Amino acid sequence: MKKINYKEKAREARLKVLEMIHLAGTSHIGSNFSCMDIMTVIFSKINLDKHLKENRDRFVLSKGWVAASLYFFLSEKGVIPKKDLEEYCIGDSKYIGLAEPEIRGVEVAGGAMGHGLPNAVGMALAAKRGGEKWKTYVLLSDGELDCGTTWECAAIAAHNKLDNLIVIVDSNGFQAMGTKEEVLNMEPLPDKWKAFNWNVVEIDGHDLKQIEKALVNKKKGKPLVVIARTIKGKGVSFFERKLEWHYKNVDKENYEKARAELLK
Repeated sequence: MKKINYKEKAREARLKVLEMIHLAGTSHIGSNFSCMDIMTVIFSKINLDKHLKENRDRFVLSKGWVAASLYFFLSEKGVIPKKDLEEYCIGDSKYIGLAEPEIRGVEVAGGAMGHGLPNAVGMALAAKRGGEKWKTYVLLSDGELDCGTTWECAAIAAHNKLDNLIVIVDSNGFQAMGTKEEVLNMEPLPDKWKAFNWNVVEIDGHDLKQIEKALVNKKKGKPLVVIARTIKGKGVSFFERKLEWHYKNVDKENYEKARAELLK
């Protein structure tokens, strides 16, 4: 198998998603860029191909407002045609700015916070009871840690010893209306997940080797949570750590400036 250059693939993904969001006049570039390195490694590793066989790994995008990134990686896997990326949020396209199961390869709707993990726990539990070997990955946001469903599911997953469940928290320090310190600070996250009897790994969410290593840090009988400390807008200096890029569209001037940074 050809070794994947994670750094180059992540840059390719950022360039394409930047273009998609710019052309569509949509938002959430900061959120897309914070989890791009995580998604690059996950989609390089998971058992998922264009045939969507029943024994495939599942990926649940709970932070569904980064749908542009999910569409990119589904196209890389051959699940959806690459040409479909040009339809992103254009006119009445089915490729909208939130992950919807109308799109082939999107397991569940994402975007309403606190819904992805309940679905993922159900998938992992079904696989465990059915003796299946596939795994379920779910990507959560900071804001979803405010939801009661997150912690109910954390208890259920640990109780059922779902060691086939991998949760990645894209901990970029922001929620929709401000920083986590301003809205609701759930730190210390490692201690909270450990209290629910999870296998907890904390990493730099932009260190590609750390991400790769963390995803295989299994402990028998325990679900895994990877707390990935990330930077909102990572990869473009004027996007980074700026709440406004949760909402602003990328106009032509900023698109050209951002693209030039990514191509350096």
